[in-house]
Amino acid sequence: MLIYIHGFNSSALSFKAGLLRRRMAELRRARELVCPELSHRPAEAIAALEDIVGSAEGAPVALIGSSLGGYYATWLAERYELPAVLLNPAVRPYDLLSAYVGPQTNLYTGERYTLSAQHVAELRELEVASVTSERYLLIVETGDEVLDYRDAVESYLGCAQIVVEGGDHGLGDFDRYLERVLAFCGVSNASATVDGG
Repeated sequence: MLIYIHGFNSSALSFKAGLLRRRMAELRRARELVCPELSHRPAEAIAALEDIVGSAEGAPVALIGSSLGGYYATWLAERYELPAVLLNPAVRPYDLLSAYVGPQTNLYTGERYTLSAQHVAELRELEVASVTSERYLLIVETGDEVLDYRDAVESYLGCAQIVVEGGDHGLGDFDRYLERVLAFCGVSNASATVDGG
């Protein structure tokens, strides 16, 4: 099972999720990909993700987390000993999002809600003390306009890393790395290897 975890105010309808769906369908493995619509409440989002991991019933599980989804993926990877690909991940989202407490609108679904101090507290509770380097493939772009890529490079030091010059937070050239991502996640039809380049 491959679980795609979307970011803050994003959705399972995002560009990267769409690319993954299309590629998994081409590989005739579409049923192995799960792209849940997550609650804006971190505690609820993590509970839903844990339920999905639990539903695998012993089958291999791998994670792909984008932005805030990368933060969630890290918590899940450490708790359940899973491989995870992190795409421009948020490292300390509780710091970043504390400045955005107040009314919010999801960019894809149009859902309106209020980001509260409780959301921020729930995020802080999901921080992991250290990461197990062999579990991760980090992909960051230096042109990320939302997050400082250097925070992720430092936090995931020792992990497989692909640092791309330029780009943006949305990882608009995700298709260039799709085969490496799938190979890291154990999707055997994806023949590319992770070489850090």
